[in-house]
Amino acid sequence: MWRRAGAVPLEAFRLARETDPVAAFGGIVAFNRTVDAGTATELSEIFLEVIIAPGFDDAAQKVLAARKNLRLLVVADEARPAAAFRTISGGLLLQSPDDRLATPDEMRVVTRRSPSEDEWRDLLFAWTVCKHVKSNAIVYARQGQLLGVGAGQMSRIDAVRLGAMKARLPLSGAVVASDAFFPFRDGLDEAARHGTRAVIQPGGSIRDEEVIAAADEHGLAMVFTGMRHFRH
Repeated sequence: MWRRAGAVPLEAFRLARETDPVAAFGGIVAFNRTVDAGTATELSEIFLEVIIAPGFDDAAQKVLAARKNLRLLVVADEARPAAAFRTISGGLLLQSPDDRLATPDEMRVVTRRSPSEDEWRDLLFAWTVCKHVKSNAIVYARQGQLLGVGAGQMSRIDAVRLGAMKARLPLSGAVVASDAFFPFRDGLDEAARHGTRAVIQPGGSIRDEEVIAAADEHGLAMVFTGMRHFRH
């Protein structure tokens, strides 16, 4: 029976840290489960600024209290804002919040090959992670583990290259998530060059057919979500 990777906090933390142990130093770690003593012990082994979680059990609090300048934040249920605001020179940008994920029944397979069951799981995981990566976001993932992230780039092809460059683990057999559509096929070609097997993206480019053809040429499965995570 398939077991989701990172199903317990300690395992999830180890998988996340393995993605980029250098960036983990002095970082912020967030959990969606209560932190227990075992997880707290491993967290205390590296320098962290903040740990965020729905709760910390008594033993975990004792372990983490020994760390100087470490802040623990307990979060309640996520509030859903009616709108998102960004300040700009001379004004304010108002946009709809990115507060949901497309479900599989809303998605559309657009390539000749459909994702396998394992690829579907990884595509949905990567799409969730991609929601929290900003500006030309590209995410590589495999077996429930984040492998590489390309973010903050001026072009999507550069985000694809950066995500691959940042990966410490092999990308062969991985999936790729993109927060907005691929404007050209070059991003697909670059992802395929690293051995990726499936792609999830919003679709909606005037060159969608060109991008789909590129995916078919490489034998990739590709899913269109019909919604995007890209926000300014």
